[in-house]
Amino acid sequence: MKVKINQNKCLGCGMCAIICPNVFEIKNGKSQIKKKADFEKNKKCLDEASKNCPVEAISLS
Repeated sequence: MKVKINQNKCLGCGMCAIICPNVFEIKNGKSQIKKKADFEKNKKCLDEASKNCPVEAISLS
């Protein structure tokens, strides 16, 4: 699984970090993917974070 954050769209609202704190964090006002985040283990919350991003900045593939 690949996870990407479109930094141009990201508002830094923190919704992704609230929904999936093991993968996302807010740094410098934007969402970032934590180093060594386990995407497979966090599939369910990644899907929820992607669906709940208000600007659709998170893409999963």
